[in-house]
Amino acid sequence: MITRDIAAFTTHASMLAPDFGAATARAAFLVSPEGFVRAEQSAQDNRYMAGAGAFDAEAALREHRALHRALSQDVPVVCFPGDPATPDAVFPNNVFATARVGGEPRSIIGRMRHPVRQREAARPDIRGYFRDVLGYAETDLSGQPHPCELTGALVIDRARGIGFCGLSERCDEAGAALMHAAFGLRATLMFDLAPGEYHTNVLLAVLAGRAALVCPHALQGDISSVLRALYGRHVVVLSPTEQAAFAGNAIALTDRSVWMSRRAREALHAATLAQLEEGAAFAVRSVPLEAVEAGGGSLRCCVAEIF
Repeated sequence: MITRDIAAFTTHASMLAPDFGAATARAAFLVSPEGFVRAEQSAQDNRYMAGAGAFDAEAALREHRALHRALSQDVPVVCFPGDPATPDAVFPNNVFATARVGGEPRSIIGRMRHPVRQREAARPDIRGYFRDVLGYAETDLSGQPHPCELTGALVIDRARGIGFCGLSERCDEAGAALMHAAFGLRATLMFDLAPGEYHTNVLLAVLAGRAALVCPHALQGDISSVLRALYGRHVVVLSPTEQAAFAGNAIALTDRSVWMSRRAREALHAATLAQLEEGAAFAVRSVPLEAVEAGGGSLRCCVAEIF
């Protein structure tokens, strides 16, 4: 099923057991922020991006190395070198993703909206790593005309095999259908993002298949009702202040902890933190990423999952 019908999706998804696959990744990969500068093309539709003077490449590299060390406490983490010709490559999850489809490992390459990001999809080292080293079959969406920026646009509950796809300039309905098929999902709900928003994963996170962070004020339609049907009391509603600090751009790499940036962690209200730590039994862990966040994304955007 792939639909815009919230009621139909809720009915269908509520009947699906969390037996589709592993809820969290077995490893992850990063791309270092070499030559980290403002990408003017991406800034056209990313309101979270800072002005050119706010970019500090050396600080971003230091933060990124610390992120690598921190995430490695949870899962093995590989880091590929960045390239000054692709200043947004520090956010690889929009371009590269993986899935298990019919039990077989698959690497998926997305189609980016902006040419500066389309260059990333051509990287032979990342493609070769999955194809030749890990033996993943490749599904390449980068050459077709419909934007589909993978797990930036599509938030996936891997345990249930369902997706939440926010439509914007970065993903249209045809692109959503291509991703639905590429990830082999059981069901995908499509909805519009609020004007000015570019990626779903700064507004919504599904955490280890048992909880969700959501910014309902930035999503079109009653997405919260779907989430409550699936995750019950573990749906954590974020305020505009928490959202602006990138609290929605979080990830669970295990069923024990949730990672977000230091700025996001410090912005959490006491009730939000209690819902995550006492209610959903996640340890909330963070690293400083202020320099990286100048690029218009935060911790989750930096992490491409390996399933």
